[in-house]
Amino acid sequence: MSTEARFATGDWYAVVGERVTVILPGSRRDRVAGLWDLADSGADADAVLDALLAGGLSSLDHFALVAHSDDSTRLIVRGAPSAAVSTTAGDDVVTAAAGTAWAERLVTGVTSLRVTLTGDGPTDHVLTPGLARVSVVEFGEPAHRAPAAPESPAAPAVSEAPAEQSDTAPAAEDGPATEAMPVLAPAPVAVPAQAPAPAPFVAEAEPVAAPPLTFGRPEDDPTPTGETPAVPAEQPEWPDLDGQTQAGPPAAAFDRPPIPGQEIAPEVVADPVASLVFSTGDVVAVDRAVLVGRAPEARRFASHDQPHVVTVPSPHQEISSTHLEIRPGAGADHGSAIATDLGSTNGTVLAQPGLDAEELKPGIAVSLIPGAVLDLGDGVTIQVTNP
Repeated sequence: MSTEARFATGDWYAVVGERVTVILPGSRRDRVAGLWDLADSGADADAVLDALLAGGLSSLDHFALVAHSDDSTRLIVRGAPSAAVSTTAGDDVVTAAAGTAWAERLVTGVTSLRVTLTGDGPTDHVLTPGLARVSVVEFGEPAHRAPAAPESPAAPAVSEAPAEQSDTAPAAEDGPATEAMPVLAPAPVAVPAQAPAPAPFVAEAEPVAAPPLTFGRPEDDPTPTGETPAVPAEQPEWPDLDGQTQAGPPAAAFDRPPIPGQEIAPEVVADPVASLVFSTGDVVAVDRAVLVGRAPEARRFASHDQPHVVTVPSPHQEISSTHLEIRPGAGADHGSAIATDLGSTNGTVLAQPGLDAEELKPGIAVSLIPGAVLDLGDGVTIQVTNP
């Protein structure tokens, strides 16, 4: 089976290694850091299972474990998780019966495996080694269930309506039957004919005249990002870094004063101090400042010291245009990465191994340790690992 994995966001923890993935309820955060150390070091399923059970089985009502080898997949589920397994020989659903410790399978010829925890949302996020908050995890080929959905509603909608009329009113077939058919036929034609109205295109012209966005201010969030790169004709053009993010000359409006008690770190370091693994699949080395957001602004940097800019999706506008900065630390934080929330509207939640989750205070840098997870909202997380 291909180990390509995807997930839907949720409240459970997925601890993802190259060989073993463990899924735990959000209440079992105390076991996450130790399991990540093992999974990240390449430990096998037995070693990870020993660590998982070290705190006692009685306090661990729910979990799932998936281990991959060259020719088979080992699956263990306890409590709430259920797993749908597709193999070359057929399909099966694995759940733990009430009163049993767990259900375990060693399966060969697996083409896809879908572990459902809460809900059954679409697995549209790439799952990479690290930590993620999930509700569904899927390995291998995606479950092609989508084509069946459109067909089932369409067929009954046409066939069932005439059947009900003929059964419930057999004595008045000539009256209601002839009136119902003309009503159904024009209705679908009228709706599409009015759909492409010109009004939405007129409304889009207004934001073009809006004032430029100001870095780190809440009011930049509701504004579509496509209107920001408006540059007067007399100014030189600056490179478009990723199709959405425009670099440019340093501007006073984007300068951020030094953080109290922090030495100013160099713009670029010779060796990266950490790697950032994004839930979107991007991996970025922290050898300079890294700006993250819907459409990060990099204009406060000189042209020769441009940062890494990472544009992440935010369909519900939970992530600010320039949301977060991660850079090499200085002074007491030398050799580590530090994260600073840049005044985002909805904030940034940091979960460090062995510590309680905290919300970053805007403008205050926090040192990051390997295994830390930054949650920006809209299902976007950043896993901090060793370089």
